Amino acid sequence: MFVTWGPKVTTSKTSFTRRRLLQAGAGVVPALALGASPARAAATPIVSGVVPAALAGFDTAVKKYITERQISCAQLAVARKGKILLARGYGMYTVPAASGTGVRSGIARYMRVQPTSLFRVASLSKHLTSAAIMRLVQDGRLSLSAPVTTVLGLSAEADPRMEQVTVLRLMQHLGGWDRATSKDQLWIDHTISATLDVPLPISHADIIRYATARPLDFDPGSKMVYSNYGYMLLGRIIEKVSGMSYESYVKQKLLAPVGITRMRLGRSLRAESPAGEVNYSSKYTAKSVVDTSGAVVPYPYGGFNMPNQDANGGWLASAVDMVKFAMIFDAAGPVLNAASIAKIFAKPETGVNAGGSWYGGGWWVRSNGSGLNTWHNGSMPGTFSFLARIQNGVSYCAVFNRREEEGTLDFDAIDPLLGKATGTVTAWPSTDLTPNYF
Repeated sequence: MFVTWGPKVTTSKTSFTRRRLLQAGAGVVPALALGASPARAAATPIVSGVVPAALAGFDTAVKKYITERQISCAQLAVARKGKILLARGYGMYTVPAASGTGVRSGIARYMRVQPTSLFRVASLSKHLTSAAIMRLVQDGRLSLSAPVTTVLGLSAEADPRMEQVTVLRLMQHLGGWDRATSKDQLWIDHTISATLDVPLPISHADIIRYATARPLDFDPGSKMVYSNYGYMLLGRIIEKVSGMSYESYVKQKLLAPVGITRMRLGRSLRAESPAGEVNYSSKYTAKSVVDTSGAVVPYPYGGFNMPNQDANGGWLASAVDMVKFAMIFDAAGPVLNAASIAKIFAKPETGVNAGGSWYGGGWWVRSNGSGLNTWHNGSMPGTFSFLARIQNGVSYCAVFNRREEEGTLDFDAIDPLLGKATGTVTAWPSTDLTPNYF
């Protein structure tokens, strides 16, 4: 499986990653990485959690992957047929010492990454948003054919084609926005602030006002172009229809029914990190978007507005949380019924790639002959993540505290590495680790 943050392309994965960094990181300059030192990351990683002997191939692959790329924090979880079989944390991160602990306040201390540590999962957030939309549809509160202009009361004055942008087209990236032409609206805070003459930090409402004042880049439904903005709009639809905040709705209707309690939306600054969230590493800095100071900050901490990313890339989770939540797509259950799941994976009106894959609702999808493989990755400064559901009921998730920024080692290589590890398993364990982590 070849997975990218955006649509599948025919160019090399490495060159696509380079363009992706430029699109999301215009104006950034090199800086020292945050988190554990490269020397520590390059050594044999410190580990936590459980790896059954039968699944040692997964653990070996990830250790090699993070050592080669000098990744200081990582996680891996593997599940099969509703059971979590492997849960692993790799590396260390730093937190300030709390006062009264016997350690001088303000002195950083190392913490071991646990299987339950929190990471920004970036675009792995999208299948949560799609599931939330389908839950509203399932409950009779929303139609997939409803125009976004009607649901959110948006103007089509700048482009009458806006009336053709439906909820389903937003889910399938068919809405009409092309970030290669108009730039990604979630990553141009300074432009939006200056254009609208509003102070930083900008809000969702500001982003929508900026985008709807401009024409679409193509006819809705005519082609598939990956759009973070489209998923941000889905978050606002969830709020409008449910009468709840996006986060509250997802927690109440999606996460609580399957016993997931740790997941939450992330914040922009390191000082705002909840207990158990790792540090994020990047060589880049950027001008702050969270205040008007004009300060140059580490790119993962204030170089972008994390709360604005909510429905398209804002969740904090562990790898075990992600594979646990992915189980809701295996069969009808307390969150989604069979019809809702089928609609999420259904082929769109256009956009099936030459290799036979398509974008459903928050998942890339491909038929494997006996069923469907579904997957997604996530990428933002300081984060790379990958989640897949494949044949034989196997799913796996890997998350890391930095993404590809330089060098020749392709971060997308985690996909075939974990796929190959799956093929080495001759007998799957029967022990279920789920109670250990929920």
